[in-house]
Amino acid sequence: MGSVITQSEATSRAAVRAIRGGQPHASLTRQVLAADLVLIAVPDRMLGEVATALAGIGGEEWRGKIVLHTSGALDSSPLEPLKQLGAATGSLHPLQTFSGRNAPSLEGVVFAVEGSPAALRAARQIARALGGTAAQVDGRQKPAYHAAGVFVAGHALALVEAGTRMLVSLGFSRRQAGRALLPLVRQTLRNFELLGAGAAWTGPLARGDYETIALHLAALEEFPPEYRQAYEALSRLGARVLAREPEKALAALDAVFAKTPAPRLHKGGEKH
Repeated sequence: MGSVITQSEATSRAAVRAIRGGQPHASLTRQVLAADLVLIAVPDRMLGEVATALAGIGGEEWRGKIVLHTSGALDSSPLEPLKQLGAATGSLHPLQTFSGRNAPSLEGVVFAVEGSPAALRAARQIARALGGTAAQVDGRQKPAYHAAGVFVAGHALALVEAGTRMLVSLGFSRRQAGRALLPLVRQTLRNFELLGAGAAWTGPLARGDYETIALHLAALEEFPPEYRQAYEALSRLGARVLAREPEKALAALDAVFAKTPAPRLHKGGEKH
């Protein structure tokens, strides 16, 4: 039975319960060498440190073993100390959001994989076993791959929260704001799934309604400057990736932005 290693006894036992198998450990142990495959799931900044520590524990015993990490932005190079000892190294990253409070389904999720041939084979097997599919990504391109995921997950969440705070400042409760915005978000994604981005695109920019965009910019003066900055940046991005004539749409936006005063320095916070 494999070893499950975390930073404390409590979390290692919790991990074993979640995985439904394994022996819990609160620190690196030689028992990890009993495994044919080792999966490292630590913050990116710690990968090199953990790889070096593991190399010191096992030495030549790593020859023939497979070591994968789960970073989305890094390739397998942080595992070089183990590769030098004969381990097959690679990375396996599920393109899914994890809140830390629950375990999301991995059914149908795409796993980015890269590394040596043996590591790739193991990574693909793990992806299939978890109900996902594997997509090989050049290690040098992983930062761009990961940035794409952050656009859709992390930044999208910031947009939903910003919209929520705007509605709260108008007198909505947070619950009312959620009830107002969540159906909008869900239908947008549903339309994207069914129709594609171009057909699903709506809003004043899609209609060429630049007068409404100017009204939005004026209204955003009442909010912290990042709100208008984000609105302008996202409008430009929308014109670039969704408009039929991107350069024409961008020029029209530039004219609107130039005519509409920039927001005043915001000294307070939004109403909550």
